[in-house]
Amino acid sequence: MNEFAQKVTVPLADRFALSPEEASALTGIGMTSIRQAINAGKLIAHKHGTRTIILPDDLRAWLKTLPRAGKSVASGTKEAARM
Repeated sequence: MNEFAQKVTVPLADRFALSPEEASALTGIGMTSIRQAINAGKLIAHKHGTRTIILPDDLRAWLKTLPRAGKSVASGTKEAARM
């Protein structure tokens, strides 16, 4: 076998492209949420034959669009006004 035929394991964080399963494992977000985001057009994914691939930059961009956890300033203001 030559050097190009050998399969090398690359850590998920260093991959150029991820499967939805790998994106789920890397982020800790469930497969259902990943697939729903792809189907809704919120998470950009590409096709290579029958394989779905997600570029790490697209995954990071989608993660940044997720809402922040905790109370928002607006809801905290409304709650304070009622007291």
